[in-house]
Amino acid sequence: MKSPLLSLPGAVPAEGVDEGVAAHYGDLFREQRALADGTGFVDLSHRGVLTVTGEDRLSWLHLLLTQHVSDLPTGEATEALILSANGHIEHALYLVDDGTTVWAHVEPGTREALVAYLESMKFFYRVEVADRTDEFAVVYLPAGSIAEVPEGVVVRETPYGRDLFLPRADLESFAASHGPAAGLLAHEALRVEHHRPRLGFETDHRTIPHELGWIGTAVHLQKGCYRGQETVARVQNLGKPPRRLVFLHLDGSDVHLPAPGTEIRLADEGPDGRKIGFVTSSARHHELGPVALALVKRNVPLDAALLAGDTAAAQEVVVEP
Repeated sequence: MKSPLLSLPGAVPAEGVDEGVAAHYGDLFREQRALADGTGFVDLSHRGVLTVTGEDRLSWLHLLLTQHVSDLPTGEATEALILSANGHIEHALYLVDDGTTVWAHVEPGTREALVAYLESMKFFYRVEVADRTDEFAVVYLPAGSIAEVPEGVVVRETPYGRDLFLPRADLESFAASHGPAAGLLAHEALRVEHHRPRLGFETDHRTIPHELGWIGTAVHLQKGCYRGQETVARVQNLGKPPRRLVFLHLDGSDVHLPAPGTEIRLADEGPDGRKIGFVTSSARHHELGPVALALVKRNVPLDAALLAGDTAAAQEVVVEP
């Protein structure tokens, strides 16, 4: 779904899974600085929007999600995962309940499969699941923003900013009164800076929540049974995850950023050494320079210098080994 905000001056379309919104509007670092200062907004209208209504919505979601939501207070934001039977991450949901409806936004390209799964699990519960992506668009206001939210718009407020579930028809008028617009690359650079994992970027077919630091923020360890809980409990109580998320400070002299999937090796073993991990996201940050997130084997020494492809990288611990 192509955003009308791609018609704004300087807009350069994003590619891949983020196709449909602007990657930037001509000045990546200016856009990042604006967000860091609490001004502007980001068009995230390519993300999927789902709602769950009905008397049983919270108790029903509580049975399916990794997060404790049965008593979720009205207006309180949370995030949750859906796992496979083996505990691997399948979906990530960013939720808020407005008192009558649970609103969630999800990664682009995942909503159809998620809606199908939720529909298959309704049974006798009094719930209705709806894909509202055609009607509502997600817009991000950065932390510290004093921008006025249009009346009646559902807001999901977090320490990192506010997610607005804005009527899609109001996108252009919102942009005209709430600019400047910042592109997705600026939003991603701040996400990487804050070590926040993203489904499909930091995850692959075998990722478990412990590897990414999603325990606590998206996984509640004292709630009842849900699919994949046995794996979560076993790793939490008896073992360690096989991999861990790290933040990388990359050599700023390189022209090109290592792309997602770039292999990580120990620097002292050189570019032909054994693979110990891979880059999951990379960005150019307005203050930190080139940075990345990566998954590496748990036993990689914390002080080891690394290579991301042929780019020197210093690691910063995100998930403890």
